[in-house]
Amino acid sequence: MDGTTLAYTGAALAAIFGALASSIGMYFAGAKAAGVLGEKPELFGKLLVIAALPGSQGIYGLLIALMTFKSIGDLGAEITTTSGAILLLAGCVMAFSALASAFFQGKVCAGCIGAIARDGSVSGKSIILSALIETYAVFGLIVSILMITNA
Repeated sequence: MDGTTLAYTGAALAAIFGALASSIGMYFAGAKAAGVLGEKPELFGKLLVIAALPGSQGIYGLLIALMTFKSIGDLGAEITTTSGAILLLAGCVMAFSALASAFFQGKVCAGCIGAIARDGSVSGKSIILSALIETYAVFGLIVSILMITNA
């Protein structure tokens, strides 16, 4: 595989897995929120925030894909196999950190939604618990950005 193909593969993996991860995480949280709303529709605002949290990994994946496309454009026709491999690995770092963090964040969000259904005053604390897992997606984002900028 040439460098350009490797780079585009990395961009695609970051975007695809970021979107897939967010969809899975938001599914877990959204399904739980939908069940709670049937009995307590007044909690919609609080539940919306929690259910949307796993969606950020999709944004991170898209950002890495766009940065990779920019890097491909900056490197021009001279994308070496080494540069392409670095861009591929940057996409993989984002893809897998997004997949793991959004999956587990969705599960935590679903649990937090159950807690909010019992006591609406815990929504702020629930956001903090849910955001802890997000930290690892942010770490993947930072590592990927550093790899892209040094490819």
